[in-house]
Amino acid sequence: MILKEKLDKILEKFNALEERLKTPIEDSKEFVKISKEYAELEKIAIKIKEYQDFLRKKTESEKLLKDPDFKELAEIDLKDIKQNIEALEVEIKILLLPKDVDDEKNAIIEVRAGTGGEEAALFAGVLYRMYKRYADLKGWAVEEISMQQTDMGGVKEGVMVVSGKGVFARLKFESGGHRVQRVPETESSGRIHTSAATVAVLPEVDDVDIHIEEKDLKIDVFRASGAGGQHVNTTDSAVRITHIPTGVVVSCQDGRSQHKNKAQAMKVLKSHIYEAEKKRKDAERAENRKSQIGSGDRSERIRTYNFPQGRVTDHRINLTLHKVEAVVEGDALDEVIDALIADDQARKLAEASL
Repeated sequence: MILKEKLDKILEKFNALEERLKTPIEDSKEFVKISKEYAELEKIAIKIKEYQDFLRKKTESEKLLKDPDFKELAEIDLKDIKQNIEALEVEIKILLLPKDVDDEKNAIIEVRAGTGGEEAALFAGVLYRMYKRYADLKGWAVEEISMQQTDMGGVKEGVMVVSGKGVFARLKFESGGHRVQRVPETESSGRIHTSAATVAVLPEVDDVDIHIEEKDLKIDVFRASGAGGQHVNTTDSAVRITHIPTGVVVSCQDGRSQHKNKAQAMKVLKSHIYEAEKKRKDAERAENRKSQIGSGDRSERIRTYNFPQGRVTDHRINLTLHKVEAVVEGDALDEVIDALIADDQARKLAEASL
Protein backbone atom coordinates (compact mmCIF):
# COMPACT_ATOMS: atom_id res chain seq x y z
CA MET A 1 0.00 0.00 0.00
CA ILE A 2 2.86 2.37 0.84
CA LEU A 3 4.43 1.70 -2.57
CA LYS A 4 1.09 2.30 -4.32
CA GLU A 5 0.67 5.65 -2.56
CA LYS A 6 4.20 6.69 -3.55
CA LEU A 7 3.59 5.77 -7.18
CA ASP A 8 0.26 7.58 -7.28
CA LYS A 9 1.88 10.77 -5.94
CA ILE A 10 4.75 10.57 -8.45
CA LEU A 11 2.35 10.07 -11.35
CA GLU A 12 0.13 12.90 -10.12
CA LYS A 13 3.11 15.26 -10.00
CA PHE A 14 4.36 14.12 -13.42
CA ASN A 15 0.93 14.66 -15.02
CA ALA A 16 0.73 18.14 -13.46
CA LEU A 17 4.15 19.06 -14.86
CA GLU A 18 3.15 17.69 -18.27
CA GLU A 19 0.03 19.89 -18.30
CA ARG A 20 2.07 22.91 -17.16
CA LEU A 21 4.50 22.46 -20.05
CA LYS A 22 1.63 22.50 -22.53
CA THR A 23 0.99 26.16 -21.69
CA PRO A 24 3.42 29.03 -22.46
CA ILE A 25 5.89 29.78 -19.64
CA GLU A 26 7.32 33.29 -19.92
CA ASP A 27 9.79 33.04 -17.04
CA SER A 28 12.84 31.20 -18.48
CA LYS A 29 14.08 30.11 -15.03
CA GLU A 30 10.70 28.59 -14.20
CA PHE A 31 10.64 26.85 -17.59
CA VAL A 32 14.09 25.33 -17.00
CA LYS A 33 13.10 24.21 -13.48
CA ILE A 34 9.85 22.56 -14.62
CA SER A 35 11.53 20.94 -17.64
CA LYS A 36 14.25 19.50 -15.40
CA GLU A 37 11.70 18.08 -12.93
CA TYR A 38 9.70 16.61 -15.81
CA ALA A 39 12.81 14.94 -17.30
CA GLU A 40 13.80 13.50 -13.91
CA LEU A 41 10.37 11.93 -13.42
CA GLU A 42 9.74 10.81 -17.00
CA LYS A 43 11.51 7.44 -16.81
CA ILE A 44 9.80 6.30 -13.61
CA ALA A 45 6.43 7.69 -14.75
CA ILE A 46 6.59 5.53 -17.89
CA LYS A 47 7.35 2.47 -15.74
CA ILE A 48 4.51 3.30 -13.31
CA LYS A 49 2.00 3.55 -16.17
CA GLU A 50 3.24 0.24 -17.55
CA TYR A 51 2.99 -1.30 -14.06
CA GLN A 52 -0.56 -0.03 -13.56
CA ASP A 53 -1.55 -1.35 -16.98
CA PHE A 54 -0.38 -4.85 -16.02
CA LEU A 55 -2.28 -4.60 -12.71
CA ARG A 56 -5.46 -3.90 -14.69
CA LYS A 57 -4.73 -6.86 -16.98
CA LYS A 58 -4.21 -9.04 -13.90
CA THR A 59 -7.65 -8.09 -12.55
CA GLU A 60 -9.27 -8.83 -15.92
CA SER A 61 -7.55 -12.22 -16.22
CA GLU A 62 -8.56 -13.17 -12.68
CA LYS A 63 -12.19 -12.51 -13.62
CA LEU A 64 -11.83 -14.79 -16.66
CA LEU A 65 -10.65 -17.64 -14.43
CA LYS A 66 -14.26 -18.06 -13.33
CA ASP A 67 -15.35 -18.71 -16.92
CA PRO A 68 -14.69 -22.38 -17.91
CA ASP A 69 -14.34 -21.40 -21.58
CA PHE A 70 -11.48 -18.98 -20.87
CA LYS A 71 -9.92 -20.47 -17.73
CA GLU A 72 -6.97 -22.20 -19.43
CA LEU A 73 -6.08 -19.14 -21.52
CA ALA A 74 -6.47 -16.87 -18.50
CA GLU A 75 -4.07 -19.03 -16.45
CA ILE A 76 -1.40 -18.73 -19.17
CA ASP A 77 -1.91 -14.96 -19.39
CA LEU A 78 -1.82 -14.57 -15.61
CA LYS A 79 1.54 -16.31 -15.36
CA ASP A 80 3.11 -13.86 -17.86
CA ILE A 81 1.36 -10.86 -16.29
CA LYS A 82 2.60 -11.72 -12.78
CA GLN A 83 6.17 -12.11 -14.05
CA ASN A 84 5.94 -8.66 -15.70
CA ILE A 85 4.52 -7.13 -12.52
CA GLU A 86 7.34 -8.58 -10.39
CA ALA A 87 10.02 -7.36 -12.82
CA LEU A 88 8.47 -3.88 -12.99
CA GLU A 89 8.25 -3.66 -9.20
CA VAL A 90 12.01 -4.27 -8.96
CA GLU A 91 12.74 -1.69 -11.70
CA ILE A 92 10.51 0.90 -10.02
CA LYS A 93 12.04 0.31 -6.58
CA ILE A 94 15.52 0.81 -8.08
CA LEU A 95 14.35 4.06 -9.69
CA LEU A 96 12.96 5.15 -6.30
CA LEU A 97 16.29 4.64 -4.52
CA PRO A 98 18.01 7.88 -3.43
CA LYS A 99 20.34 9.09 -6.16
CA ASP A 100 24.02 9.80 -5.58
CA VAL A 101 24.26 13.56 -6.17
CA ASP A 102 27.57 13.02 -7.97
CA ASP A 103 26.45 10.31 -10.41
CA GLU A 104 25.99 12.69 -13.34
CA LYS A 105 29.31 14.44 -12.75
CA ASN A 106 32.47 13.96 -14.80
CA ALA A 107 35.19 11.87 -13.16
CA ILE A 108 38.83 12.49 -12.31
CA ILE A 109 40.78 9.22 -12.45
CA GLU A 110 44.13 8.94 -10.70
CA VAL A 111 46.26 5.83 -11.23
CA ARG A 112 49.40 5.32 -9.16
CA ALA A 113 51.98 2.54 -9.08
CA GLY A 114 52.07 0.71 -5.76
CA THR A 115 54.39 -1.97 -4.45
CA GLY A 116 56.39 -3.89 -7.03
CA GLY A 117 58.89 -1.42 -8.53
CA GLU A 118 59.04 -1.16 -12.32
CA GLU A 119 56.48 -3.96 -12.76
CA ALA A 120 53.99 -2.00 -10.62
CA ALA A 121 54.52 1.05 -12.85
CA LEU A 122 53.98 -1.06 -15.98
CA PHE A 123 50.77 -2.43 -14.46
CA ALA A 124 49.63 1.10 -13.57
CA GLY A 125 50.16 1.92 -17.26
CA VAL A 126 47.93 -1.02 -18.22
CA LEU A 127 45.16 0.30 -15.94
CA TYR A 128 45.57 3.86 -17.19
CA ARG A 129 45.21 2.73 -20.81
CA MET A 130 42.27 0.47 -19.83
CA TYR A 131 40.28 3.47 -18.58
CA LYS A 132 41.21 5.56 -21.62
CA ARG A 133 40.13 2.76 -23.93
CA TYR A 134 36.90 2.22 -21.96
CA ALA A 135 36.11 5.95 -22.18
CA ASP A 136 36.66 5.85 -25.95
CA LEU A 137 34.29 2.88 -26.29
CA LYS A 138 31.66 4.81 -24.33
CA GLY A 139 32.09 7.91 -26.46
CA TRP A 140 33.34 9.93 -23.48
CA ALA A 141 35.95 12.69 -23.74
CA VAL A 142 39.33 12.25 -22.03
CA GLU A 143 41.65 15.06 -20.98
CA GLU A 144 45.02 14.11 -19.53
CA ILE A 145 45.95 16.26 -16.54
CA SER A 146 49.27 14.84 -15.44
CA MET A 147 51.56 11.97 -16.37
CA GLN A 148 54.79 10.74 -14.77
CA GLN A 149 56.33 7.84 -16.66
CA THR A 150 59.30 5.56 -16.13
CA ASP A 151 62.09 4.81 -18.63
CA MET A 152 60.33 1.57 -19.62
CA GLY A 153 57.01 3.29 -20.31
CA GLY A 154 55.41 2.49 -16.98
CA VAL A 155 53.27 5.00 -15.12
CA LYS A 156 54.31 6.31 -11.71
CA GLU A 157 51.24 8.52 -11.63
CA GLY A 158 48.65 9.36 -14.27
CA VAL A 159 45.66 11.68 -13.91
CA MET A 160 42.84 12.23 -16.41
CA VAL A 161 39.41 13.84 -16.52
CA VAL A 162 36.70 11.77 -18.20
CA SER A 163 33.65 13.73 -19.37
CA GLY A 164 30.27 12.49 -20.53
CA LYS A 165 26.80 11.45 -19.39
CA GLY A 166 26.74 9.42 -16.16
CA VAL A 167 30.53 8.99 -16.09
CA PHE A 168 31.00 9.02 -12.31
CA ALA A 169 28.04 6.65 -11.81
CA ARG A 170 29.87 3.95 -13.76
CA LEU A 171 33.47 4.61 -12.78
CA LYS A 172 33.12 5.27 -9.02
CA PHE A 173 33.39 1.56 -8.18
CA GLU A 174 36.94 1.46 -9.63
CA SER A 175 38.44 3.21 -6.59
CA GLY A 176 40.73 0.98 -4.58
CA GLY A 177 43.72 -1.33 -4.76
CA HIS A 178 44.26 -3.32 -7.95
CA ARG A 179 46.64 -6.31 -7.89
CA VAL A 180 48.31 -8.07 -10.81
CA GLN A 181 49.87 -11.54 -11.01
CA ARG A 182 51.99 -12.15 -14.12
CA VAL A 183 55.47 -12.78 -15.45
CA PRO A 184 57.06 -9.32 -15.72
CA GLU A 185 58.82 -8.15 -18.88
CA THR A 186 61.83 -7.54 -16.63
CA GLU A 187 61.87 -11.18 -15.36
CA SER A 188 64.20 -13.52 -17.25
CA SER A 189 63.48 -16.69 -15.24
CA GLY A 190 59.75 -16.71 -16.01
CA ARG A 191 58.61 -16.42 -12.39
CA ILE A 192 55.20 -14.95 -11.63
CA HIS A 193 55.33 -11.70 -9.66
CA THR A 194 52.64 -9.90 -7.72
CA SER A 195 52.50 -6.12 -7.77
CA ALA A 196 49.89 -3.46 -7.22
CA ALA A 197 48.52 -0.10 -8.25
CA THR A 198 45.93 2.19 -6.69
CA VAL A 199 43.06 3.90 -8.47
CA ALA A 200 41.11 6.88 -7.17
CA VAL A 201 37.97 8.05 -8.94
CA LEU A 202 36.73 11.48 -7.85
CA PRO A 203 33.72 13.51 -9.00
CA GLU A 204 34.77 16.66 -10.82
CA VAL A 205 33.49 19.61 -8.84
CA ASP A 206 33.19 23.35 -9.37
CA ASP A 207 33.06 26.45 -7.18
CA VAL A 208 29.39 25.83 -6.41
CA ASP A 209 30.30 22.49 -4.80
CA ILE A 210 33.28 23.66 -2.78
CA HIS A 211 35.15 26.88 -2.03
CA ILE A 212 38.86 26.96 -1.12
CA GLU A 213 40.47 29.95 0.57
CA GLU A 214 43.61 31.27 -1.15
CA LYS A 215 45.33 31.62 2.24
CA ASP A 216 45.03 27.85 2.72
CA LEU A 217 47.14 27.11 -0.34
CA LYS A 218 50.89 26.72 -0.83
CA ILE A 219 51.76 26.93 -4.53
CA ASP A 220 55.13 25.84 -5.91
CA VAL A 221 56.30 26.01 -9.52
CA PHE A 222 58.99 23.80 -11.03
CA ARG A 223 60.22 22.46 -14.34
CA ALA A 224 58.17 19.66 -15.85
CA SER A 225 60.11 16.42 -16.29
CA GLY A 226 59.59 13.46 -18.58
CA ALA A 227 60.47 9.78 -18.25
CA GLY A 228 63.65 9.13 -16.32
CA GLY A 229 63.80 12.70 -15.05
CA GLN A 230 64.52 14.26 -18.46
CA HIS A 231 63.34 17.85 -18.75
CA VAL A 232 60.68 18.39 -21.37
CA ASN A 233 60.91 22.17 -21.24
CA THR A 234 63.14 24.85 -19.81
CA THR A 235 60.51 26.97 -18.04
CA ASP A 236 59.01 26.63 -14.59
CA SER A 237 55.55 25.75 -15.90
CA ALA A 238 54.71 22.75 -13.71
CA VAL A 239 52.62 23.52 -10.62
CA ARG A 240 52.33 21.81 -7.23
CA ILE A 241 49.54 22.93 -4.87
CA THR A 242 49.36 21.97 -1.20
CA HIS A 243 46.12 22.45 0.73
CA ILE A 244 47.56 23.30 4.13
CA PRO A 245 44.56 22.36 6.38
CA THR A 246 44.23 18.84 4.94
CA GLY A 247 47.76 18.19 3.64
CA VAL A 248 46.42 17.20 0.22
CA VAL A 249 49.07 17.72 -2.49
CA VAL A 250 48.39 17.73 -6.24
CA SER A 251 50.59 18.61 -9.16
CA CYS A 252 50.13 19.20 -12.87
CA GLN A 253 52.85 19.39 -15.50
CA ASP A 254 51.07 18.37 -18.69
CA GLY A 255 50.23 21.80 -20.03
CA ARG A 256 52.80 24.18 -21.47
CA SER A 257 51.58 27.20 -19.49
CA GLN A 258 51.86 27.72 -15.76
CA HIS A 259 48.36 29.27 -15.76
CA LYS A 260 46.75 26.17 -17.33
CA ASN A 261 48.63 23.79 -15.05
CA LYS A 262 47.51 25.77 -11.98
CA ALA A 263 43.87 25.67 -13.14
CA GLN A 264 44.05 21.92 -13.73
CA ALA A 265 45.73 21.28 -10.38
CA MET A 266 43.03 23.33 -8.62
CA LYS A 267 40.35 21.25 -10.34
CA VAL A 268 41.89 18.03 -8.98
CA LEU A 269 42.47 19.55 -5.52
CA LYS A 270 38.83 20.61 -5.19
CA SER A 271 37.68 17.12 -6.10
CA HIS A 272 39.95 15.58 -3.46
CA ILE A 273 38.66 17.87 -0.71
CA TYR A 274 35.03 17.46 -1.82
CA GLU A 275 35.37 13.65 -1.81
CA ALA A 276 37.06 13.64 1.61
CA GLU A 277 34.25 15.73 3.09
CA LYS A 278 31.63 13.53 1.44
CA LYS A 279 33.26 10.39 2.88
CA ARG A 280 33.35 12.00 6.32
CA LYS A 281 29.60 12.69 6.18
CA ASP A 282 28.88 9.22 4.79
CA ALA A 283 30.90 7.66 7.61
CA GLU A 284 28.92 9.63 10.20
CA ARG A 285 25.63 8.45 8.72
CA ALA A 286 26.87 4.87 8.45
CA GLU A 287 28.51 4.64 11.88
CA ASN A 288 26.23 1.82 13.02
CA ARG A 289 26.22 -0.11 9.79
CA LYS A 290 28.33 -3.23 9.29
CA SER A 291 29.53 -2.20 5.83
CA GLN A 292 29.70 0.90 3.70
CA ILE A 293 28.78 0.67 0.05
CA GLY A 294 31.10 2.33 -2.45
CA SER A 295 33.46 3.74 0.17
CA GLY A 296 36.32 3.75 -2.34
CA ASP A 297 38.89 3.08 0.37
CA ARG A 298 42.21 3.08 -1.48
CA SER A 299 43.81 0.66 0.98
CA GLU A 300 41.22 -1.97 0.13
CA ARG A 301 42.25 -4.58 -2.44
CA ILE A 302 39.28 -4.67 -4.75
CA ARG A 303 40.44 -6.64 -7.79
CA THR A 304 43.08 -9.12 -8.97
CA TYR A 305 44.22 -9.55 -12.58
CA ASN A 306 45.81 -12.99 -12.96
CA PHE A 307 47.37 -13.19 -16.42
CA PRO A 308 48.75 -16.80 -16.31
CA GLN A 309 45.23 -18.06 -15.51
CA GLY A 310 43.55 -15.49 -17.76
CA ARG A 311 41.15 -14.36 -15.05
CA VAL A 312 39.97 -11.20 -13.31
CA THR A 313 38.44 -11.44 -9.84
CA ASP A 314 36.56 -8.63 -8.12
CA HIS A 315 36.81 -9.49 -4.43
CA ARG A 316 33.92 -7.26 -3.30
CA ILE A 317 31.30 -9.38 -5.05
CA ASN A 318 33.28 -12.61 -5.61
CA LEU A 319 32.99 -12.19 -9.38
CA THR A 320 35.50 -14.01 -11.60
CA LEU A 321 35.71 -13.59 -15.37
CA HIS A 322 38.07 -15.71 -17.46
CA LYS A 323 38.83 -12.91 -19.90
CA VAL A 324 41.60 -10.79 -18.40
CA GLU A 325 42.81 -9.51 -21.79
CA ALA A 326 39.31 -8.35 -22.79
CA VAL A 327 38.91 -6.56 -19.46
CA VAL A 328 42.21 -4.66 -19.60
CA GLU A 329 41.45 -3.70 -23.21
CA GLY A 330 38.25 -2.13 -21.90
CA ASP A 331 36.00 -4.38 -23.99
CA ALA A 332 34.75 -6.51 -21.07
CA LEU A 333 35.04 -3.93 -18.28
CA ASP A 334 31.29 -3.29 -18.56
CA GLU A 335 30.62 -6.83 -17.33
CA VAL A 336 32.46 -6.08 -14.08
CA ILE A 337 30.92 -2.63 -13.63
CA ASP A 338 27.38 -3.87 -14.39
CA ALA A 339 27.77 -6.58 -11.74
CA LEU A 340 29.02 -4.04 -9.18
CA ILE A 341 26.11 -1.68 -9.90
CA ALA A 342 23.61 -4.55 -9.63
CA ASP A 343 25.12 -5.62 -6.29
CA ASP A 344 25.02 -2.04 -5.00
CA GLN A 345 21.36 -1.70 -6.00
CA ALA A 346 20.46 -5.04 -4.39
CA ARG A 347 22.02 -3.99 -1.09
CA LYS A 348 20.28 -0.63 -1.15
CA LEU A 349 16.97 -2.30 -1.95
CA ALA A 350 17.43 -4.65 0.99
CA GLU A 351 17.97 -1.64 3.29
CA ALA A 352 15.20 0.50 1.81
CA SER A 353 11.67 0.54 3.21
CA LEU A 354 9.71 0.65 -0.06
